[in-house]
Amino acid sequence: MATRAARLFTISLALAVSGPVLAQRGGPPPVRSPELTAAGDVILRLRAPEAASVRLTSGGDIPGLAPGAGAELTKNAEGIWEITLPQLEPGSFRYNFNVDGVSTLDPSNRLTSESNRNPWSLFHVPGKVWMDTAQVPHGAVSEVMYWSATFGQHRRLHVYTPPGYESNRTAYPVFYLLHGAGDSDDSWSTVGRAGFIVDNLIAGGDAVPMIVVMPDGHPPVQGAGAAGMAIAEFATEFAADIKPYIESHYRVRDARGDTAIAGLSMGGAHTLEISMNDLADYGYIGVFSSGVFSINQDESFETAHAAALTDASLRDGLEYFWFGIGDEDFLLDTAKASVAMFEERGFDIVYHESGGGHTWMNWRDYLNDFAQHLFQ
Repeated sequence: MATRAARLFTISLALAVSGPVLAQRGGPPPVRSPELTAAGDVILRLRAPEAASVRLTSGGDIPGLAPGAGAELTKNAEGIWEITLPQLEPGSFRYNFNVDGVSTLDPSNRLTSESNRNPWSLFHVPGKVWMDTAQVPHGAVSEVMYWSATFGQHRRLHVYTPPGYESNRTAYPVFYLLHGAGDSDDSWSTVGRAGFIVDNLIAGGDAVPMIVVMPDGHPPVQGAGAAGMAIAEFATEFAADIKPYIESHYRVRDARGDTAIAGLSMGGAHTLEISMNDLADYGYIGVFSSGVFSINQDESFETAHAAALTDASLRDGLEYFWFGIGDEDFLLDTAKASVAMFEERGFDIVYHESGGGHTWMNWRDYLNDFAQHLFQ
């Protein structure tokens, strides 16, 4: 008698091959989704003839659709649901379908992007050459497992290595790039286009070859730390586990002038905590759509980091300290107050205020700007 595991394997195998077999036997034609039209529209489709309703769920960047909001698809006579997104500006966009109350990926689209709690389908609208897939030498983005003694388990991070890394013995500067709340270590390299952005900058001579490390900023147990963002807990793991792992497993130069850190939103708060804990280790700091989250409530950050904030020798060794935020961002006041606090203590801050809000449409821009100033 077949074991339960064998039966499950048989069922899984049948599901895996059913699509190709149906196509060979004259099944329904494949659905094209997403489709980018000559007019610049994006059409999303789903074959679900038995469904009563299908809604599009946005990952947060589709114009007119707030995170978690939906838009109805319409069904044609063949049972294919469809929605047209008109003339999106260049960028990458995350979405899912909600079919009769059940969230699902787009089965016709193999591109995905992970957040902390669920995957998204993903599409890219070209048109900004600095983040498009270009005919230039490309680096590699790897999924890497490491042991976190802080949390007592294996954890994952993503690492970008520049073109030629595998075929030489060069040591490279290192850039730690942190994601925001709700996202994951996968997010910067998928919806954030980090690998393509750095590829294009290096190819154009606008950035030096570097290693980019993208860790998971969410601890295994949620709810720890301020607002569930575990700022202190992640900073502990970063110093104890992540940075030592990278320095022992990759050819990185570990001098202050060869080390950068930046992050968006929650990752920006992580960046400030990590860098102010060990300011002598970081020559470049970037804060995207963020700041000191306690800045308008109390002086706990200033008290905890009094040494770094008042030591002129540490401050003067900092090569570049950059803040970027949109004028519609809900953290705008936090960012401005944080910049003022650092400037009052003698830090030389480069402040960039763009249009727009708390969105990947800005964060990719900020990465492109910030990376050009590193290790020059």
